[in-house]
Amino acid sequence: MKNIYLILFFLILQSCGSKKNTLYLQNEGAIDTAQIEMQAITIQPNDILKILVGSIMPEAAMPYNRLGDRTGIVNSLDILKLEGYVVSNEQTIRFPILGVISVAGKTTQQLALELKEQLQDGGHLLDPTVDVRLLNSKFTVLGEVMRPGTFTYTDTNLSLLQALGMAGDLTLNGQRDDVLLIREVDGKRKISHINLMEADYLSSDSYQIRPNDVIVVNPNTRAVNLSGLIDIRTLLTISSLLLSVAVLLTR
Repeated sequence: MKNIYLILFFLILQSCGSKKNTLYLQNEGAIDTAQIEMQAITIQPNDILKILVGSIMPEAAMPYNRLGDRTGIVNSLDILKLEGYVVSNEQTIRFPILGVISVAGKTTQQLALELKEQLQDGGHLLDPTVDVRLLNSKFTVLGEVMRPGTFTYTDTNLSLLQALGMAGDLTLNGQRDDVLLIREVDGKRKISHINLMEADYLSSDSYQIRPNDVIVVNPNTRAVNLSGLIDIRTLLTISSLLLSVAVLLTR
């Protein structure tokens, strides 16, 4: 009889995760509250850019805008992507009248400033305005999250926690102390290991999501140990059977 209760206790114990292993940012008080410095995100090959040029005389700026920008009727992101400037493998774009423009190593803000200077200094437009936006920013979340998949976003800055939130957060089986962040920048791949239970990564370059990042949440040790062996429904069934047997034996 004692063996039955021991088995039942062991199964219940295995099904219970430690609260400490599920809490985020457990040492947040140790992190400096200095001003956040966002990392500059440079334009990469295959990025799609929306470039809108304005001027004191709107008619004068029309030749420097794509059709959708001139008419103002395009409001679909998919159509905007078709109208956008695709960055070549050589990290260039072909801009109206100005010709081929190199975007290598530049942020969207730097490209906007360069285009403004070329339009103004070259006598094309008087006091022009240039706005550059990235249209195809996306990231992928795989593994132990509620909604794995690839997500698009148009925000200028997106944090890792926001990205995980878009994927529905980690499941209880997710390994919170070793989340993988796979990033490719300028042809180089980097894999970072992030401990979500510690706040140290908030001041690292892993805190800010970059286009085409891949986040991988592996199952934790408990989930691996129970994989293919037992789940909570099986546990409840076994527990019910053991209790029934115990009742019958004590009659």
